[in-house]
Amino acid sequence: MKNLLFLVHRIPYPPNKGDKIRSYNFLKGLVKNYHVHLAAFIDDPEDWGYVEKVEALTASSLFLNISPSVAKIKSLSGLISNQPLTIPYYKNTQFQQWVDQTIAENNIEKIFVFSSAMAQYVTKHQNLEVVIDFVDVDSDKWLQYSKKAKWPMNWVYKREAKQLLKFDSQVAKQAKMNLFVSEEESSLFKDIVDVDPKKIGFVNNGVDIDFFNVDEKYQTPYDSKDNIIVFTGAMDYWANVDAVTWFAKEVFPKIKQKCVDAQFYIVGSKPTKEVMQLANQPGIFVTGRVEEIRPYLFFSHVVVAPLLIARGIQNKVLEAMAMGKKVVVTPHAIEGINVTDEDVYTLDNPDDFSRQVLELLKNSQADVFAENNRQFVEKNFSWDASLEKLIQLIN
Repeated sequence: MKNLLFLVHRIPYPPNKGDKIRSYNFLKGLVKNYHVHLAAFIDDPEDWGYVEKVEALTASSLFLNISPSVAKIKSLSGLISNQPLTIPYYKNTQFQQWVDQTIAENNIEKIFVFSSAMAQYVTKHQNLEVVIDFVDVDSDKWLQYSKKAKWPMNWVYKREAKQLLKFDSQVAKQAKMNLFVSEEESSLFKDIVDVDPKKIGFVNNGVDIDFFNVDEKYQTPYDSKDNIIVFTGAMDYWANVDAVTWFAKEVFPKIKQKCVDAQFYIVGSKPTKEVMQLANQPGIFVTGRVEEIRPYLFFSHVVVAPLLIARGIQNKVLEAMAMGKKVVVTPHAIEGINVTDEDVYTLDNPDDFSRQVLELLKNSQADVFAENNRQFVEKNFSWDASLEKLIQLIN
């Protein structure tokens, strides 16, 4: 097998958040076809416990610690160098030396870059075939942030959107192929950059149907069996914080008025202070990190994804659908998931959102399972199909 260099901004394990789910499954697919040499940063001390798991999949590897607080300070140098702040955030001399040495010693012909910030390490190796997985159009995400933030952060985010788009355009021109998580994301990138459209494509995320198994015997994590509304996601991620805050303040009180025993569970790791304070509101529970997400989905009555800022495909929506749950979402949360007759309800204002959740809460527990949602995921979001497409594009 040929040698492939895989660069990723965060160790691709455990697959417990969007980017790690995608990078881990891509790694599993690539090692079947290549000797993979992987380099990644680790930004969570707990993730050092998974290094051996990833090392076992690779021909060689490098893992370096990155402190988010220190990296944020480093990123400010981008203001002077006229770079996006993301680039100095991930800039590391040891990382670069390992990349150069690995390329020289292992006859590397192909490079897979996960997240555009990692492309800075291969720009000088223009003789090699590089495939970049941007995943989302992050520059547009920063632009969305700028519209919601106050000064001076709105200026910082707007600048980042502009500078990152400039950087992404430059590295995309050099790459053999540039990938995104959905057709919608790839189309947006084509519209805003001067890059050959033939070099811009997409590979959908997938869902591990065997893992999200509705026939397994789960134990309920809830005290009550009825009227459970759940949101899942990393709770230190701004878009998720913004989503649950909006739901808790604008939607849930309307639900509570009509359904007094309704409960809203916010399930995910590292909840911010703002999220923790939501638990002071009657009927709202913040779990923090949980060992197992599936029981929270399985025994819930309704899953919500009220994202007001988002890009790409939301794994939280696909996972809920795979568990046969009915889902109420905002338009941002359903982008790239082209549902038709499924039990997914898309609404964009608090009144309509609350009414739809209440309507679903009225159903008996026996009516909760949405077989068509699970079948939709099985048919349209298979990791096997996505990995097959990835290999074809890299080859």
